[in-house]
Amino acid sequence: MTSPVKLAPPGHPGQGAEAPLSKDATRFRASPCGGVALAVNGTEVVLRASGALHVRGSNALLVADLHFEKGSAYATRGQLLPPYDTRETLARLEREVAAVAPHLLVFLGDSFHDGAAEDRLAADDAVRLAALASGRTLVWVVGNHDADGPRALPGEIADEMTLESLVLRHEPQPGTQPGECAGHLHPAAKVAGRGGAVRRRCFVTDGSRVVLPAFGAYAGGLNVKDEAFRPLFAARPMAAALGTGRVHAIGWRSLVGD
Repeated sequence: MTSPVKLAPPGHPGQGAEAPLSKDATRFRASPCGGVALAVNGTEVVLRASGALHVRGSNALLVADLHFEKGSAYATRGQLLPPYDTRETLARLEREVAAVAPHLLVFLGDSFHDGAAEDRLAADDAVRLAALASGRTLVWVVGNHDADGPRALPGEIADEMTLESLVLRHEPQPGTQPGECAGHLHPAAKVAGRGGAVRRRCFVTDGSRVVLPAFGAYAGGLNVKDEAFRPLFAARPMAAALGTGRVHAIGWRSLVGD
């Protein structure tokens, strides 16, 4: 059994010491919640260890790629997975909402794994999901898996929306997109060391835009060194990898491909 690779905590030297070339992305600091605080296109945000992004000025909580009912979708095709992914994802989301108490909750697309997933929700899971809209605004930004949005659940449906200097959408657009907060790509960071390698879901940002990790329990991850990320960043971005209770800022040169 190999020893784990240790990721440096935010603001500390070590694995994260090699700064990305983007000057904006280097202006980060540790947050008391264990996350990383920085400005994205001038808007102060916190990248939380859960994979949620908190826009502090607007008290908005953003999560991407929940993929509710992915397990049941696989089951309909004869690929049996434990049918608890929706429940696990909801439990983590409820903890984040309780911790932050946001005024605005935004799902950045692919909240459901397919168009029939809402109908497969267990009754108690549907009640829990609806309760997240109580006392706040809930916005469902639609994605490629859930293009029509929910039918019976509360909340507003949008293709994209603006928030302070941010543009919230599901799929990141190529080229310069200041303020874009998106999901879709399920970014993951991999760091190799003498004891082996560690691969974690992550945020990836250059200070101008940010791609959020997938929040869903069964959602996979695409290595940030993949060509799909190349059109998004003119300068080398920073990865903010999700650890146990904290986020680890990692410079581009410390990352490796799969």
